[in-house]
Formats: sequence, structure tokens, C-alpha cells
Amino acid sequence: MSTAPPRLVVAAPSSGSGKTTVATGLMAAFAARGLAVSGHKVGPDYIDPGYHALATGRPGRNLDARLCGTDRLAPLFLHAAGTPRPADIAVVEGVMGLFDGAAGQGELASTAQVAKVLRAPVVLVVDARGQGRSVAALVQGFAGFDTGVRLGGVILNQVGGARHEEILRDALEETGLPVLGVLGRHAAVSAPSRHLGLVPAVERRAEAVRAVAELADLVAASCDLAALHALARSAPDLPAEPWDPAAEATAVSPAGIGDAEDPADRAATPGAPGPVGPVGPVGPGEPAGGAGARPRIAMAGGAAFSFGYEEHRELLAAAGAEVADVDPLRDEALPEGTDALVVGGGFPEVYAAELAENTALRHAVAAAVASGVPVVAECAGLLYLSRELDGRPMCGVVDATARMTDRLTLGYREAVAATDSVLAAAGTRIAGHEFHRTVVEPGAGAAGPGGAGPAWLWRGPSGRPHAEGFVTGHVHASYLHLHWAGAPQLPVRLAALARRLRSAR
Repeated sequence: MSTAPPRLVVAAPSSGSGKTTVATGLMAAFAARGLAVSGHKVGPDYIDPGYHALATGRPGRNLDARLCGTDRLAPLFLHAAGTPRPADIAVVEGVMGLFDGAAGQGELASTAQVAKVLRAPVVLVVDARGQGRSVAALVQGFAGFDTGVRLGGVILNQVGGARHEEILRDALEETGLPVLGVLGRHAAVSAPSRHLGLVPAVERRAEAVRAVAELADLVAASCDLAALHALARSAPDLPAEPWDPAAEATAVSPAGIGDAEDPADRAATPGAPGPVGPVGPVGPGEPAGGAGARPRIAMAGGAAFSFGYEEHRELLAAAGAEVADVDPLRDEALPEGTDALVVGGGFPEVYAAELAENTALRHAVAAAVASGVPVVAECAGLLYLSRELDGRPMCGVVDATARMTDRLTLGYREAVAATDSVLAAAGTRIAGHEFHRTVVEPGAGAAGPGGAGPAWLWRGPSGRPHAEGFVTGHVHASYLHLHWAGAPQLPVRLAALARRLRSAR
């Protein structure tokens, strides 16, 4: 059993109560006092962890039972809290309301579930606008709804003044729960928002650094840090061992990876090499994914592609790959020797003009695809690989056009790989998440002879089958966000194929 750090879960009755303000402020305030802080976010959110990283100086990490499995929550938490060095305290920001999770699946993927798995006390952030003594009934209801969740105290937000604070404190005395902080109505430090939530920290680095510093000062002045630290220290140890990316990658069997036959042999891509054979078992001292040269896998980043999980890098490295960075807004070429490319989520729609103007990199990506380099793209990456986005030219390796809409597509998906690809063998079952306001319309030849096959199949809310994404040659492009910690065979398969293609060239 590994030693777990002191920890708190910051939750709320509903979205918009101030969880991000309090959680990020707590992380920054504890870090300012010399503590090594591990920051976490419940659910598939990519944006809040960017602010957590600024507050703590280490990667923000997600805890998502739906995407990674309940049994991996504690191991992933312990891995994050121990990397790059052991944390003195961990702060977990919840998602939505305390008991809200995957729709129709009980507590699954909720903040409450994570708190129970981590044996962590919960601090409830309550937006007190328009409330008096009724705040006690609200808090008491949350405290008693699930006795497996330990509510350790309350932080009041949006309090109207000294008299309002006095009324709220008097009321909460009847619950027996301590008030651990009081934030005034105009005290919250705001971050700009747009169509998918807060603007990511990477897009406003200087302003975000100042905002996080202001949050640290706000929380330190408004909350009882000593009492919160003591509450965090009351969390018991965890009966789990840290998640180990090397062990996860090594444990993937050839059957789990599937046949690493070159998909381009069945859906021809100009210049692609022929079959590369099956993936063999991992030998002693050998990188996961079989023998061969160490492949270089480029990952898109920067302001336009800021959505990603740190565990993806760790799993690719564990699978024997060297991970390199490329910023499609700034770089005019792929990293030298790129053997595969991963283009994750983000906001290409915001930077469509700049992405279009970088013709050198767009042409480099198209040339790499034509030469047989495997490419995995999700959501923003799908838009970037399309022929155009909002009328501006993109890479043109997927026969489709993309455009912004007013409609939000959001939710977890239970999907099955529809087509053998560089990422997954047909029939592979995964859990994913959609989150976008764009649509992609296939071109006239996309589904014709020799055209793309769908990436995934799932059933929509109505129960009707839904085919989504594109698989063509070495390209796998889809709207679906995945967390590879929940499906380590995916990065192992990608790294194995990249290695064999590198050896064949």
C-alpha cells in the first residue's frame, strides 16, 4: 500500500458556485507557503487543469471514472501526487454538483464517487446569493444525502457583507459543520470565457499567471488555510499502488494491441509501405510494442491545440517512443524524423486564419500522410486535417469540411472501433467524450470506393446507431476525446506501428 498525501475535494451544489476560484486559489495559496501541491480535476475537463498547473508548478491531472475506470482512480491519483516528486497536499476540484455524474448511471464519474474512492474529505463551496437561514437546509441535505461522503466544512461565496455573513454563520452552526472561508460578492477573480468555457491558460499566459496569483491572495485572506490543511491531513491512507505507465504498456498483450498490419495495405494511401506484420510480445528490457528503432511521435500543442492528458505522453514514452512537440501556429515543419503525429483537442476555430496562413506546416502534414506517417487526430485535430474550416484551408488529408455552429454536442460515448486503424483494431471497445460546437461534413468521395471508413460506432440518446469519424490509410480522425490511461493498448499499438514503419523505411 502506497502512502497517500493529505487531500481535499472541493465540491459545490451546482456548477457556477465558485469551485474553480476556490480550488485554484487553494492550490496557489498552499504552494506559496512552500508546500508541494498536486492539482486534480474530476471529469474530462481540459481547461481547469491548465490553471491548476500554473498554481502548482506541475501538470494538472484529471480523474475520470467513466473514461479510465473506477479501479484506476486511486492509482492515477497516487501517480500524479508522486510525480515529479511527492506532494505535501493534493487538492481535487469537482465537476458540476457534488452528486452529478454520467447521466443515468448513478454516482458514476461524479465528484462524490471520486471523494469516496480517494477517502477524501469534501469542502462544499456554496453560492450564498439570495440565501439566509435556508443555507443550513441546503448544506444539511448535502451532508446527509450519501453517508459515504464526508463533508468536512463549507466555504461561502458571493457573501453580501458583514451582516449577511453573520446570518449565514449563525444558520450553519445548527449543522455542526465549520465555515472554513467566506468570499465576498465582488472578490472573485474572473477569467474570460467563450463557447466551450474558460479561455485556456496557455492562450493568455501572462494574464493567467497574474489571475492565479490574485486567487492565491484572495483565498489566503478569505479562508482558514490552517483548518483546511488540518482537514486534508485527516484523510486516511489509500489501499492502492500508484499507476505505472511502464507496467501498463508492458502488460498489453499482442491480442490487446491487435494485428499491426499496415492499414494502408487495405485502404491505399499514396507512398505508404506494405504490411509490417504482427506485433510481437515484449521481451526483457525491450520497450513495449516489440523490437525496432525508437520512433519519434510528434504531439501538436500550443494555443490552438491545448487539450490533452499528461498520461498520453507517459504511455507513449513507456511504449518506447520519443515524444516531440509541434505548434501548428508557429512551427513550419514537423520535428525532424517524425514517425507518427498526434493532434489532440483545442480551439482551431479561434485560430483558423493563423492555421491557414501556416501553409508550410499544412503541406508538411499532408506530405507526411502521403508518405505513410500514422496520424491520430481527435476533435480539433479532425478539423485541422479537414479540407477547410469555416472557409479557410486546412491540411486536406480528410475529405471533409468543418464549420462552427450554435449547437453544443456534449456527453460520454460507449464506442466500438468500426475499422482497423493505426489506433485500434476493429471491434475494440472504448469510452470516450464529445465536446464541440462544430460540424464536419464529408465530401462527395469520402464514402465512395477507396474512401474513408468510420472510426467509431455508438448508439445515440435515441438508441439509433451512429457512425463517426474517418479512417483512411494511416489516418484516424474523430470527434471523440479518449483518455489513454483507460485503454493503454491504443498508444502501444500506435508506437508499435510507428516503430515498424520506421524500420521499414
